[in-house]
Amino acid sequence: MSAGRSNPRRAAPTKVRSTLPKVNPLHELGRAGVTGLAAAAGVTRFVGKSAIGAVQGRKPSRRDVAREVRNTFESLGPTYVKLGQLIASSPGVFTEEMSSEFESLLDDVAPADPKAIAALFKEEFGKRPDEVFAEFDPEPIASASIAQVHTAKLHDGTDVVVKIQRPGIGDRLAPDVAILERAAGLIEISEYGRMLSARHVVEDFANGLDEELDFRNEAAAMREWFECLQSSDFGDQVRVPTVYDDYTTPRVMTMERIYATRIDDAAAVKTAGHDGVALCRTLFLSLMESAFHGGLFHGDLHAGNVLVDDDGKLVLLDFGIVGRFTPRTRRILRQLVYDLIVRKDYESAGRGIFLLGAVHNPGSSAKGGADIKQVAMPMTSTELGEMSYTDLGRQMAAVAKAHDARLPRELVLVGKQLLYVEKYMKLLAPRWKAMADPQIFGYMSSIMKEAERDRRADQAAKKSADG
Repeated sequence: MSAGRSNPRRAAPTKVRSTLPKVNPLHELGRAGVTGLAAAAGVTRFVGKSAIGAVQGRKPSRRDVAREVRNTFESLGPTYVKLGQLIASSPGVFTEEMSSEFESLLDDVAPADPKAIAALFKEEFGKRPDEVFAEFDPEPIASASIAQVHTAKLHDGTDVVVKIQRPGIGDRLAPDVAILERAAGLIEISEYGRMLSARHVVEDFANGLDEELDFRNEAAAMREWFECLQSSDFGDQVRVPTVYDDYTTPRVMTMERIYATRIDDAAAVKTAGHDGVALCRTLFLSLMESAFHGGLFHGDLHAGNVLVDDDGKLVLLDFGIVGRFTPRTRRILRQLVYDLIVRKDYESAGRGIFLLGAVHNPGSSAKGGADIKQVAMPMTSTELGEMSYTDLGRQMAAVAKAHDARLPRELVLVGKQLLYVEKYMKLLAPRWKAMADPQIFGYMSSIMKEAERDRRADQAAKKSADG
């Protein structure tokens, strides 16, 4: 087998989709019973600990609640661990205690049986791992709910990392997803469940799992993201691992091993002499550029997925979760930014926001505009450099709730990534005012110019149609 490698600059191949296995009703019923028992056991443990705490004069803290939820999710297996990872990857959406407690689930799950890993390699390559590679370490360096990562060496001496899907994970996930789909239908009976759009949340979760079960999707997304940034001014400041196609299948992905520092290790980043402002600026602009123009952005920028190499370049890993904006959505978003910041037309901005989501209680456009104005005013003030994405996100969520609106998953997802950017800004560039930075200001100005061109084109088209 040749050590074929993929070039991240080449055009991305067509996305390959996999499907979760069909679920036997008896299997689903049995799994539902196990899930119910595990949940009941978690509640029982919490009640027992709370009773003991009450005797000792101590009330259960939010940290105690978060820890018990985490323990219960972990006992339920990979599907619920994945849900836990969603919680950990959503700072500002869930409580700080809940997000913090679930962070250990990002890469601290018990590894699979080495014999099962060897059997999986036999199915994928017809050989054991130690036969496929010149060297293969059976002890993983990271282990999460869907996959685990091992170090290895190609026969030409190249150091690589090998991402391996957990054996039988599809059969484990399928009944849990079926249970969650049924539960979501019941939850939506309540007003709160409808506001959360529980069925859509589960549908998005299931679709995400479906794509993650074929690593070729991740390889394609990685190449697409990298390619879309190469025409930008900061394209040479980002990189992704090279994928070795000859050693990659739906359940195994082999990539170059990159030695780098986690972006949240502020001491190591500064010791290495890297510019914290430059790193945060590049991360922010790469997110905006890939979302506004590329149409695909990284959907899980937790620190384990964002590294800094020896040259000060950002290294993005794990494209299992990505978001996509259609051309229509990108056009609406550009217009939304223009309406909010330039025209200060909050009624028009409100219409744009509602165009992005399913609004069940729109009320009057004037009322919607007034609500948007209350949220957006800080964005047009002289204090823009002090803007907090966390606070802004919470205010936007309140407006959406008032109008019973469900914003698209991708819009919420990009918002979550901005919260990560804000977190790294506080660590690496605490005095930097992002929105006052000339490069970011220039980039946002270019977005507004595009929106103005779009608006004029729409007006000309309408005039031509009317006349």
